[in-house]
Amino acid sequence: MRLLSALSFTLWLLAACASDSGIDNRGSGTAEWWDKMPRAEWSRFDRLDDGTGWFEIYRITPRVIALYEPGQFEEVISFLILGDERALLFDSGLGIGDIASEVRSLTDLDVVLLNSHSHYDHVGGNYQFDVIWGLDSEFSRQRAQGLDHSAVAEAVSRGWIWKPLPGGFERSDYRSRPWVVNRMVQDGTQIDLGGISLEVIETPGHAPDCISLLDRHHRMLFTGDTFYLAALYTHLEGSSLPDYTRTAERLAGIADQVDTLVTSHNVPTAPASFLTALNQAMQDIRAGTAAFKREEGIREYGFNGFSVLTRDPPQGTP
Repeated sequence: MRLLSALSFTLWLLAACASDSGIDNRGSGTAEWWDKMPRAEWSRFDRLDDGTGWFEIYRITPRVIALYEPGQFEEVISFLILGDERALLFDSGLGIGDIASEVRSLTDLDVVLLNSHSHYDHVGGNYQFDVIWGLDSEFSRQRAQGLDHSAVAEAVSRGWIWKPLPGGFERSDYRSRPWVVNRMVQDGTQIDLGGISLEVIETPGHAPDCISLLDRHHRMLFTGDTFYLAALYTHLEGSSLPDYTRTAERLAGIADQVDTLVTSHNVPTAPASFLTALNQAMQDIRAGTAAFKREEGIREYGFNGFSVLTRDPPQGTP
């Protein structure tokens, strides 16, 4: 989800409010968004592939590898976290490229897959994995049944894709395939990878089943879609501005335990100070003091480095 600076561009992105699968013409008929890439922020990290495949793969830290999909408008990023005894894949991307093969090329460890949430662009490769952990929520259970082609076809349509698609990939067959969760996690679950311990933090707001992962020792928070340097969505089907506000307040409370946010769209990292900024933004929206632009049922509240999209007026403000 790309950085948006003007309301007209935002509304081109978000013409429909009902669901993440119902957004019309997010890329077609507009300026070529890919002309701004590659994003300069990625040059800070070692690139591990030759750049010929669907994924761009970067080493973020010695134990964290980013699998980035810049060929599609979402620019989604999945993260492989390497412990001494096993690895955890945080999200499986769009399902356009063969993420399971990429993961096998990067580690011989047994891999657990855990999703930051179950929107289509984070679960596309789930069906390729045998060991999947997740929240026990109604939203997660519904999404685990998959989405048919009509629900996600636009994501591979003209204007959404600019890189060559992988060999054998058929746009007409693209769908979110079902998957099975083997083990449930919940708020506070500790995941020991050997040398790395991750704590599950439930962070609903963007979606009901959003989670973040806290690595206290390395002072890193994997935020999924709860925070990234772009427009944050609070108006989709299943989104909740009151939940997002409570989540932001909770995360601000651990900001002094974190140095780096590991984020799932566009660029891989952001300073932890954005946790405090996000909380202040949500408080300002709740208080009615934040400036916004309005068009066609959507508000965009602009802040330094990110924005927040809500319905107009915001629904269910606490």
